[in-house]
Amino acid sequence: MRYYRRCFNRSISSFTSNTIMAEEFNSSATATAPLRTKKSSSLWPSALRWIPSSTDHIIDAEKRLLSIVKTPYTQEHVNIGTGPPGSKVRWFRSASNEPRYINTVTFESNKESPTLVMVHGYAAAQGFFFRNFDALTKHFRVIAIDQLGWGGSSRPDFTCKSTEETEAWFIDSLEEWRKAKNLDNFVLLGHSFGGYIAAKYALKHPERVQHLILVGSAGFTSETDHKPEWLTKFRATWKGALANHLWESNFTPMKVLRGLGPWGPNLVRKYTSARFGEGDMLNEEEAKLLTDYIYHTLAAKASGELCLKYIFSFGAFAKSPLLQRASEWKVPTTFIYGFQDWMNYQGAVDARKNMPVPCEIIRVPKAGHFVFLDNANGFHSAVLHACRRFLSSDPNSYPLSEGVISI
Repeated sequence: MRYYRRCFNRSISSFTSNTIMAEEFNSSATATAPLRTKKSSSLWPSALRWIPSSTDHIIDAEKRLLSIVKTPYTQEHVNIGTGPPGSKVRWFRSASNEPRYINTVTFESNKESPTLVMVHGYAAAQGFFFRNFDALTKHFRVIAIDQLGWGGSSRPDFTCKSTEETEAWFIDSLEEWRKAKNLDNFVLLGHSFGGYIAAKYALKHPERVQHLILVGSAGFTSETDHKPEWLTKFRATWKGALANHLWESNFTPMKVLRGLGPWGPNLVRKYTSARFGEGDMLNEEEAKLLTDYIYHTLAAKASGELCLKYIFSFGAFAKSPLLQRASEWKVPTTFIYGFQDWMNYQGAVDARKNMPVPCEIIRVPKAGHFVFLDNANGFHSAVLHACRRFLSSDPNSYPLSEGVISI
């Protein structure tokens, strides 16, 4: 989400000043090594040719990124059919009868271990958890998915017209995936927008979720609950009015990235370096492979990204906030936030007051919104602590590591 806002501001600026765009790409922009085009007899200079992307490119980039992971895994496209049983409208809102699939990676582990299903956030995919798989598979059977319309999953035309339809797109596709994988119940972890979807799934199918882990979750407060002063002032400016118009028009930063062609990978490289160059800094190989992966997941066909205007109002405030449904919670929940997370943990504090189930809020130092990348060890400590009752008969097992706090 922070990436979205940053790109949105850059997009607005490009409407008003070609100079800014020129400065952004004043160096020679070349793709990272894996981002290569096929040989062509085109008369266009190679620097001006578009960088291709597709599901195949995404899966190839995923394999390169996950080559860093030492634990063996299997990758599969899980068929989820054409829609939920009995539905008159196909949940992917498409005229096509073509079955859809969810890209899934499953890591080898002890068959007796509890199952942990990991769901990524907006403008991301399951490969963002690459730093966590080895550590977590020592304790769980880890399954990570790309949500419908993201990553290496199917990217059907997005034609939802309401918040209810849009939520159904993600929740129902996740449930059909669960059925296809023959999972009875599991620990469900969601990050940011994925946390919102995980929470909504748990509200609809509580019998399937043993424990809910929400990492920097979006969607707890509405604009009426909490409107920051900066947003009010920004909306009063012409830039704010334009930004709000672009938001409601479903203009996404991915559209800018696609339009930049050969300069797109360089923009992603700058973002990766700026955002993940702090904390547990990415080494050169990790940075290159993550850049490659991010580029292909964002530059492929628009699909799930178009959900944003139906789920959130401008400023990332939920149109159907989770805070309003806190009293309906049926699944024990752990919230995890980085100390520097731009997502305010106060929403979780307010929700906990009305939750009729056990609820814990854990904060991890030296970490922002991508806590699992910024401070992987602290994140692992928080997850193991959250799931200690599934991992050991000793209630005092898996204490939080130094600096990680429960509030």
